[in-house]
Amino acid sequence: MPEPLFVIVMGVSGSGKTTLAISLAEALGWDFLEGDDLHPAANVGRMAHGIPLTDADRRPWLEAIGRWIDVHSAAGASAVVSCSALRRSYRDVLRAGRPGVRFCHVAVDPDLLAERLSRRRGHYMPASLLASQLATLEPLEPDEPGVVVDGDGTPDAVLHAALVALGLEEAGHSADDRPLG
Repeated sequence: MPEPLFVIVMGVSGSGKTTLAISLAEALGWDFLEGDDLHPAANVGRMAHGIPLTDADRRPWLEAIGRWIDVHSAAGASAVVSCSALRRSYRDVLRAGRPGVRFCHVAVDPDLLAERLSRRRGHYMPASLLASQLATLEPLEPDEPGVVVDGDGTPDAVLHAALVALGLEEAGHSADDRPLG
């Protein structure tokens, strides 16, 4: 049986990673996880009060996402996960022992990010943390499995770009007959 695939859609708040991740999961017929749903309540509270998370705060969250991936992998089910995964060390936790993990970084111009966040309502992540996220962001390195897509377009255009970049543009085929970044 081929190894299941896991696309982790990453980027800063406001990049459109959740929108893209949901669209990818729907297009591919894969399961979806909103990584933020696995944040401990303490992390959500810190962010809601404009306090950036530390690496120690993030570790249990990243490990919880990894366990979710492991459960799906054991069941042979591919999935899409939205997760900021801003630093290489965070991505290393997510892919440790998980050869099917690939990253899709949604890159967006900082001015557009600020505009998007100024319009966002009902999300615990305040726009005031954007600068901290941008400062934390470490781009994918050449030895990391993944791709970068421009998140400035329409949701359909970004989805198409991600499918093409990941080698998954023929939705409906089984995951084992498509290359992935």
